[in-house]
Amino acid sequence: MVVIIICHSLRKRWLVKRCDQNIKRTIQLTQDMIRLADQGDVDREDTGCGVLYGVLRDAAFKIRQLAEKEKGRHQAKGWWQEKCSPSDRIQDSGTSEE
Repeated sequence: MVVIIICHSLRKRWLVKRCDQNIKRTIQLTQDMIRLADQGDVDREDTGCGVLYGVLRDAAFKIRQLAEKEKGRHQAKGWWQEKCSPSDRIQDSGTSEE
């Protein structure tokens, strides 16, 4: 089954594969992780917290690197639509993807 995202603009409509939408959400999640790690470092009171936020930041960069590479692969396939945001509506097309 293929699930597509319907993105509306003033006059245009784009169809986006759900896998692409998930990559966009992953990249946004890594941005949130990095912001949290930065704020955690500012607010920390001991070295244990420093280790925790360092691990969080490191994981975010590694995940983001993987997601960006996958985004590039999807762009090469012609699937990627920059106009859509992760909050756009999801619609089931009812077809099979092979």
